[in-house]
Amino acid sequence: MQIAVIGTGYVGLVSGACFSEFGVNVVCVDKDAAKIERLKRGEMPIYEPGLDQLVESNVRAKRLSFSTDLKASVAGADAVFIAVGTPSRRGDGHADLSYVFGAAEEIAAALTDYAVIVTKSTVPVGTGRQVEAILHKTRPAGGFDVASNPEFLREGSAIEDFMRPDRVVIGTDSERARDVMRALYRPLFLLETPMLFTALETSELIKYAANSFLATKITFINEIADLCEKVGADVQDVARGIGLDGRIGRKFLHAGPGYGGSCFPKDCLALVRTAQEAEAPLGIIESVVRANDARKLRMADKVVAACGGSVAGKTIAVLGLTFKPNTDDMRDSPSLAIVPALQQAGATIRAFDPEGMAEARKLMPDLTYCDNSYATMEQADALVLVTEWNEFRALDLERVKTLLKTPTVVDLRNIYKPGDMAAAGFDYFSIGRASSRKSPTPLRKLA
Repeated sequence: MQIAVIGTGYVGLVSGACFSEFGVNVVCVDKDAAKIERLKRGEMPIYEPGLDQLVESNVRAKRLSFSTDLKASVAGADAVFIAVGTPSRRGDGHADLSYVFGAAEEIAAALTDYAVIVTKSTVPVGTGRQVEAILHKTRPAGGFDVASNPEFLREGSAIEDFMRPDRVVIGTDSERARDVMRALYRPLFLLETPMLFTALETSELIKYAANSFLATKITFINEIADLCEKVGADVQDVARGIGLDGRIGRKFLHAGPGYGGSCFPKDCLALVRTAQEAEAPLGIIESVVRANDARKLRMADKVVAACGGSVAGKTIAVLGLTFKPNTDDMRDSPSLAIVPALQQAGATIRAFDPEGMAEARKLMPDLTYCDNSYATMEQADALVLVTEWNEFRALDLERVKTLLKTPTVVDLRNIYKPGDMAAAGFDYFSIGRASSRKSPTPLRKLA
C-alpha cells in the first residue's frame, strides 16, 4: 500500500515512520523545505526516543521518504493523512483549522485515483464534514472518502503507543474506506488490538473526551494534594488507595505542578468552546482549565514560601523545563508560568534540562542555562525540581548540599521521600505530603 502523510510534526512524523515499519510505502510531506532536507539527512526535528533509528531503518529499506511535492506524493496514494497543526486560535480558544483546510484544498487538486482522506490531526466535531465539502467542491464527482483516525500518542513513548495501542478509532460512513483502514492497520489486528469503527463526528469527539478526562484526573489529584497538605495526609497513599479501585485506575493520579504539553491544554479549551457553541456547556472541564492555569502560578508561591517568604535577590536552581520527561516539547509547560513568576518576584534563575533547553531559550532567553544538573546548583539559594527526568531521580544529595547556599529543595514531582531528605539535612517541600520543616512559612501570593 502507498500513503502520503501531510505534515511532519510530532504526529505526522511518528505516524509515517510507524506505518512504514508496518510495511507500507510512506511519503511524508511538508512545506518547510529546510525541515525536509534535515529529515533526508537523518536529522530529527523533534526528540522522541527511538524515532531516529526507526526513520533511518525504513528510509534505508526504501519504505519511507520525505518530500515538499504534495501533488506528486498524493497521486496514486491509497490514503492521505492530514497531520498538520491545530493550535488554539488567539482570542477565543477554538482550534485553528486553517492548516487542515488548506491541506484539504491541495489534496483535492492533487488526487488522481480513489483515496481515503484521513484527518489524523486533533480536530473539533464537524471538521471531517467540512473537509468533505472542500474536497467535493473541487471533485464534485467524488472518487474519495473521508475518515477520522485520531492519534493517542504520548510524547516520550509514542512509538510503543502506535505499535501496541490500547485501541484504534476510525470514523467513516464508507465501507470501502473501512476496508482501506483495516488493511493499513492489519498488523494490529494480528495483535488483537481493539478497533472501534464509528461515525465521523463520534471519532472526533472521542479524542477530545479522552484528553479532557485525563486532564480532569490530573487536576482532581492536584486539588486532593492541596487538601492533604492542610490536613496532614499523604497524597501518594491517597492516590494508591483510590487507584486500586478498578473503576478509577492508577494512571494519571500523580500530583504535580499541573498539566501541559501540546494536547491537554488546547484540547480541553477547544472542547469547552465547542460545547458552548452547541449550548451544552461542560462545567467540569471549564473548572479543570481554570484550576490548572491557577495551579502553575501557585507553584511559584510554593517556592517563595520555601525560601522564607521572598526570593528577591536570590538565585533559584531549576531542574527540568519541558512539560514531561523524554521530550523536548515546551508547549504549555508549567515551567513557562513558574519561572517567569519567580523572576518577577526578584529571583535569578539557573536552569538545566536534558533535551529542552534549545526550545526553552526561544521562550525564556534571559535565564542562565547550565551544562548539567550540578552546575545549576552552584551558590543557589534553593533547588526546584519541575520535570521528573530520570537523571534527577538519583542526585548525589551530599554534593547537592555542598553546592547550595542553603539546603532547600522544592520537589514539584515528588521524586524523593520526605524522610530521606530530612535525614540528609534538607528543608524539603513536595506536593501533598508533609514538609521536612516543622513550621513552613505560609504561602504568599505573588504580586
